[in-house]
Amino acid sequence: PLFKVAVVADQPIEVQEKDLPAAYAALHPFLATRFVNYYQPDSKTLDQVIGKVGRHQVDMLVDLRADQMHYWVNDESPKGYFLELILRGSDGPKLSPQKAEGKQVRYVDWVVPGILGMNIMFSCLFGVGFVIVRYRKNGYLKRLKATPLTATEFLLSQVLSRLILVVTVTSVVFVGTNLLLDFTMEGSYLSLFLVLVTGTFSLISLGLVIAARVSSEELAGGLLNLLTWPMMLLSGVWFSMEGTHYLLQAVSQLSPLTHMLTAARSIMLDGAGLMDIMSHLLILAVTAVVFLAIGAFGFKWSSD
Repeated sequence: PLFKVAVVADQPIEVQEKDLPAAYAALHPFLATRFVNYYQPDSKTLDQVIGKVGRHQVDMLVDLRADQMHYWVNDESPKGYFLELILRGSDGPKLSPQKAEGKQVRYVDWVVPGILGMNIMFSCLFGVGFVIVRYRKNGYLKRLKATPLTATEFLLSQVLSRLILVVTVTSVVFVGTNLLLDFTMEGSYLSLFLVLVTGTFSLISLGLVIAARVSSEELAGGLLNLLTWPMMLLSGVWFSMEGTHYLLQAVSQLSPLTHMLTAARSIMLDGAGLMDIMSHLLILAVTAVVFLAIGAFGFKWSSD
């Protein structure tokens, strides 16, 4: 699907998945449009869905209840623009446009945190993973084993060095891009920096789990790609998980990148404070400690 449309009706549609297209088309001819992902939000959270239209998480909301007959789009959304043209040109009852609540942000304001998060993910996983595997393959770790250095100390040094590098590079890229694009920033830069540090720490620690025992760079590359692909697809880097299958949404919550991006967007677009994103920060901190402990416990100095 190219578009995502939330549909509110008098009666919820309860049919098998294969019968959904016909059921939606029966509500309004516009809903017979192909390549559109239609889903039914809870009518009690309608105000939240309207806000998601303004945040590019949903391309359009149509309310087909008999006493309503409205639709909402983001005036800054290219997808919303084309959906509105299709809706106006379709047969059936006419719907009146409504203004989405909250500030309507540009798509670039929504997607840039995802792109920076994806870059952080690759830098953390591959930057740490390949370095330690190469150390082990070349026998460098075997020489370090003869020193008083412990596995925890060595891994912490790798985490801190990569953390400083990734945070510095990402901050420079963010500032430089902001000068060109002038991002929407409703919250605190300090809170955003804290999310950056905590999320980077968690992703680096995740890379250490792979690098703790693997001796082959080829195997390490395959395992790291096995981690990055679902995170890049299901963490909300390019598109919102709103309206997707509940199992996919549940799986997405297992990714540290999901919590990092959700917290960053909440700060930038909604002006969220530390207490609003505290749950995401706690999850990132706990996963970082757990991953680091697993990496230290299973660490292997040599390739033997």
